[in-house]
Amino acid sequence: MLPLSDHNPSRTVPVVNYLLIAANVLMFFWELSLGPNIERDLFLVSFVPARFWAAPLYPPNLIRILISMFLHGGWLHLGGNMLYLWIFGDNIEDRLGHLKYVIFYLLCGSIATLSHALMLPDSRLPSIGASGAIAGVLGAYIVLFPRARVTTLIPIFVFITIRELPAILVLGLWFVLQFFVGVTSIGASPEATGGVAVFAHIGGFIAGMILVLLMGGGRRQTYQEYWRP
Repeated sequence: MLPLSDHNPSRTVPVVNYLLIAANVLMFFWELSLGPNIERDLFLVSFVPARFWAAPLYPPNLIRILISMFLHGGWLHLGGNMLYLWIFGDNIEDRLGHLKYVIFYLLCGSIATLSHALMLPDSRLPSIGASGAIAGVLGAYIVLFPRARVTTLIPIFVFITIRELPAILVLGLWFVLQFFVGVTSIGASPEATGGVAVFAHIGGFIAGMILVLLMGGGRRQTYQEYWRP
């Protein structure tokens, strides 16, 4: 299933969400500018579990956690992540407010990355992408808007249909799939998941469910509260 849009209008312009999407796109164009040295240069700035655990408090390793959230491995990787962020991120920003949303997004991404590192501590494969942070957005969305309608593209063998489904079904099935792949790959090599950091998705999703409530997303804010840092 592929979400195409949701029917859950926001009260305000999701400025931060737009900026996050722009930052991801700009970073991808920077990656393309690296030319033949792209793999070497990306390895230097990407999060690598084995390198992180060798010196977890080494400042460059901590900075790589943040940098990796804005790097992507290709057009499809970038496009898929930005589609999900575009559809679901505005409502979480609307509920939390601009400043809290930035903090929420970066915390979810960091927790997601560390979840991946905990489950695959010896991996020397770079972990890049916004999907861990976006998984946190999805976790928050399923908590706050479980009944919101999501227009979803559903492939059925050679046929494709488009249906409106509740968010709890669309995002719940997404999480169940990630969880199943993660559980069945425990103890296997990092390549067993096809290069997808499913443990980052799982960790980010759960973090999002918890953090959005801890940060006050469970209640609607007044106009004055929304704009207060």
